[in-house]
Amino acid sequence: MKKALLNITRFLVGILFIFSGLIKANDPLGLSYKMQEFFDVWHMPAFNHYTLVLAVVMIIFEIVAGVAVLLGWRMKLFGWLLLLLILFFSFLTGYAVLSGKIRECGCFGDCIPLQAMGSFIKDLILLGLILFLFAYRKKIQPLFSKNASILILVFSLILSFSIQWYALQYLPFIDCLPYKTGANIPEKMKPAPGSVPDSTVIHFVYEKNNKQVEYSANDLPADFDDSYKFIRRYDKLIRKGNAEPAIKDFSLGTASGNDSTMQILDRPGFKLILFSRNFPQTDPAWNKAFSVLYTLAKSKNIPVYFVTASREEADSYLAANNLSGEIPVFTCDATAIKTAARADPTLYLLKKGTILSKWSYAAMESAIPEMNALSPQPSAVQTPAEDSLHTIK
Repeated sequence: MKKALLNITRFLVGILFIFSGLIKANDPLGLSYKMQEFFDVWHMPAFNHYTLVLAVVMIIFEIVAGVAVLLGWRMKLFGWLLLLLILFFSFLTGYAVLSGKIRECGCFGDCIPLQAMGSFIKDLILLGLILFLFAYRKKIQPLFSKNASILILVFSLILSFSIQWYALQYLPFIDCLPYKTGANIPEKMKPAPGSVPDSTVIHFVYEKNNKQVEYSANDLPADFDDSYKFIRRYDKLIRKGNAEPAIKDFSLGTASGNDSTMQILDRPGFKLILFSRNFPQTDPAWNKAFSVLYTLAKSKNIPVYFVTASREEADSYLAANNLSGEIPVFTCDATAIKTAARADPTLYLLKKGTILSKWSYAAMESAIPEMNALSPQPSAVQTPAEDSLHTIK
């Protein structure tokens, strides 16, 4: 009976670690950004430069550890490693719950979003299972010979690294983000139908006898007079709703600070948008493919836009490639660009506000046949935002 329970536990733990690792391997940058969120909360931004390497290594270890548990290979070693790993995960999710500063812990990536409490409960259950395995780790016998086990583990290591390399170069295999192909950006910027907004109450803060006191609009004190000095007012959250849109902070700003988001997205017909957090100032590997695409777009009257977090770098790139004044540049929140462009840069083909296709920098050449197949559009009058941006040199 104990042996059967031990095998079932080993199977559950191994499968869960492999499943969790594979989901995160589909989008290692997502885990990297989640790590940065923790480091920012802990006031340790210097570690943000290493989060991608940490994410890749952690994902590889998670998958390999899961395979090792299934194989029953060197459980004395992997028993300790699993225990330390789950204690670390439990600390992170527990901190997220107790601090309230991080809502989602990224345990299963963006494909299966778990709130902090759900992640913490999951880790506590997994901790119990691993403690059981740890207590009886010496009784677990390997399924295969040493050489066969090592061969399987090496294959799992190579596979986990290869999946992550592909995702970083060519975008995730499975796109679970709100900017996936077929999504309509303006619709994703709205709360879901039937969602409940946050419930808030206006609160006022006053100073009375050198002390700050706080009241809602309906419970001001009976002696309220000029002796109460107004400090501030704010909306106090009473009940958290679920009306957050899938796409947040997506705003296309012009050089003069105007918001041209809907002006661009509602424009009829096709458009190309190149998202990049940091444009290179030298000649990038994707430059030749983009030059062909830009020529095709001009011949078909398809507008091209740059969206970036750094206007200066985009302007420098355009100047270096004799494109100053040719392509309008819009600024956008860096976090929104990180979500829209998992590879930097990423090219989007939109029809009005709907995403038809997108390509990473490494796959930009594959966009050329699709652009060739598009019919020419009638020439359109430029929007005021585009006119103002064409004057930038």
